[in-house]
Amino acid sequence: MCVGVPAKVIEKNEFTALVDVLGTKMEVGILFVPDVEIGEYVIVHAGQGMSIIDQTFAQASIEEWEKMARADII
Repeated sequence: MCVGVPAKVIEKNEFTALVDVLGTKMEVGILFVPDVEIGEYVIVHAGQGMSIIDQTFAQASIEEWEKMARADII
């Protein structure tokens, strides 16, 4: 199973966007989401924005990712 990460679009170019993924900035492809706008959220998988998601879902997902990041996993 593959898991996508929510990311907020900070800057947009023709085929790429700079996004914030849990506090880390990275460049991703936006060929699958060419209509994404600055300030919107996308699900990122394998360096590509896969779909645009609404802010409420993105925030809930980010909270869960942060919980996992803080967990003590043995």
